[in-house]
Amino acid sequence: MATKTEKLSSFNWEGTDKKGNKTKGAMSGSNVALVKAQLRKQGINPTKVKKQGLSLSGAGKKKITPFDIAIFTRQLATMMKAGVPLIQSFDIVADGLENPSLRELVLEIKNDVAAGNNFAGALRKHPRHFDALFCNLVDAGEKSGALETMLDRVANYLEKTETLKKKVKKAMSYPIAVVVVALIVTTILLVKVVPQFQDLFQGFGAELPAFTQFVVGISEWMQEYWLIAIITIVAFIYLVKQAKIRSEAFRDWLDRFVLKLPIVGDIIDKSAIARFARVLSTTFSAGVPLVDALESVAGATGNIVYKTAVLKVRDDVSSGTQLQFSMKSTGVFPSMAIQMVAIGEESGALDTMLDKVASYFEEEVDNLVDNMTSLMEPIIMSVLGVLVGGLIVAMYLPIFQMGSVV
Repeated sequence: MATKTEKLSSFNWEGTDKKGNKTKGAMSGSNVALVKAQLRKQGINPTKVKKQGLSLSGAGKKKITPFDIAIFTRQLATMMKAGVPLIQSFDIVADGLENPSLRELVLEIKNDVAAGNNFAGALRKHPRHFDALFCNLVDAGEKSGALETMLDRVANYLEKTETLKKKVKKAMSYPIAVVVVALIVTTILLVKVVPQFQDLFQGFGAELPAFTQFVVGISEWMQEYWLIAIITIVAFIYLVKQAKIRSEAFRDWLDRFVLKLPIVGDIIDKSAIARFARVLSTTFSAGVPLVDALESVAGATGNIVYKTAVLKVRDDVSSGTQLQFSMKSTGVFPSMAIQMVAIGEESGALDTMLDKVASYFEEEVDNLVDNMTSLMEPIIMSVLGVLVGGLIVAMYLPIFQMGSVV
């Protein structure tokens, strides 16, 4: 057995099963002998075991994204709903995957399941790719004998969640990218173009306009301190990222701050409500008790304000309060969501109503992103026009004044 200090590597293997059928896959281990021994325990006679030289952490390989996990879950759910056994479903899905890292991950899970472990237990060995919510839902599906149905629900949840994340990222990345380009263009003009005009202005022998002097002053500062400015910006970004990782208080402050931003705050707010409703609908429909479901929901909202609110709702519900009243007492959930939850509780169709709430707010986020994109385009063009146009005017203003004097 590998010790804790031994580095696990990935091995590709080929062999035959108990029936003499050829099979192949991937397995992690510290050396070839241990991999062969493990394969024999699973009833496989290995004929070839080749070390790939890379650990299953994914170093040097294509990264496994949450969207890859969603694709894997959807394909596995489709196979099982078609009546294909779980082990064979793993092989079929793995053969069709384009990401080698994901293929190895799927085959390793298959080997764990084939060795006698349950599916949820095999998934829990890979917390980087399968969170507690995913594993708990699969575990509930296995215990209830409806794994294919549960996988279908999990796939729906992952697909909608990743689509929502992409929309939010799109709303955040577009203006940031354009502003960065604008700053780069402005910096190039100040460092490379303005000095050419500055040499020309020195021969005028007259006082430059105030606006031109202001731009020339910025240009001189940029020429002298541009390296310091870049280092400062990079250091600031690095420190903010480290603060988000290391400081819970800073993360909480940032979560509260973004909710107060115009437009962007509204998008973050509605996306948090959509995630709350989507996760609660998925877990509750899977037969998870409401209090336990709310525990899972709290961490999935993606914002400390809603996490705190959901934990308060969980405490209220555990003491006997109805979900609608506990949501209303937090003061963060919109009345529309509360009313839909109330209807769901009264009609006994809470999961259905929560699904409708999630769909409604996901559509709201989609509309807000589209509106923001269309609104930002003219604003950004105006800002670019002012920056570039202002620099051009500042440079030609002395020439225009000389022309009027002549």
